[in-house]
Amino acid sequence: MKDIIAIVGWVVGIQGALGVLGRIFGGDSWGLIQKWWDVPTAGYAALFVLGAALALYGEFGKARARR
Repeated sequence: MKDIIAIVGWVVGIQGALGVLGRIFGGDSWGLIQKWWDVPTAGYAALFVLGAALALYGEFGKARARR
């Protein structure tokens, strides 16, 4: 289960980062989310933080399970 949470976290975090970076450097969002929804820049930043938190939770959970 921690593997799935980590993968989802990485995907969400990357999509959030692509959205923020695209708005800053390219003028328009990058990634897949912009094809379906119009998300503001703050929303992309929140997605990045949420994705990072999920990825860290999943990765540390996998490390604890190995011990």
